[in-house]
Amino acid sequence: MLEKLLQLDTKLFVFLNSLGSENFDAFWLIVTKQAYWTPFFLLLFYLIYKKLGVKQTLFLILFIAILITCTDQLTNLIKNSVQRLRPCNNPEINDFIRIVQVRKSFSFFSGHASNTMAVATFLYCVLNKHFKYFYILFLWPLVFAYSRIYLGLHYPLDILSGYAAGAILGFLIFKIYQKVKAKYFPV
Repeated sequence: MLEKLLQLDTKLFVFLNSLGSENFDAFWLIVTKQAYWTPFFLLLFYLIYKKLGVKQTLFLILFIAILITCTDQLTNLIKNSVQRLRPCNNPEINDFIRIVQVRKSFSFFSGHASNTMAVATFLYCVLNKHFKYFYILFLWPLVFAYSRIYLGLHYPLDILSGYAAGAILGFLIFKIYQKVKAKYFPV
């Protein structure tokens, strides 16, 4: 059963990865680099600051830092336990896939997918009542994680598993945030 799932995952990866072209490689290399998202993050934090004020924004940032730390640690624990080769390092397929970027670390599950989904879930839970179309925030993890398939770094199952782990951690940290916030910022 697991072998069949991994075969389907590899076939889906090969299909999605083959949709790329050299004309778009530079774009997806920009999308996948976190530093290029800085204007988006600054805009997001500005909007949060306008709604919540300085103290609650700093409090929120503290919880985002805790969330990212937890997500990173879980991702690294799973990656080092499972030790799935990245597509770009898989000798069974790396001769016929598009490899735009190479990493030596393991593939399962995607840290990019788990971190972005964790933060998006957490922020959505905290702020959806303040912003009418805040669900649009979930486009960020979708685009960010697809870049990992495009570049040859992750299988779709790596992405989906990262999304699941990130969503669960984002929601759990949100619940903790609510309890701590009620103590320090009572309404």
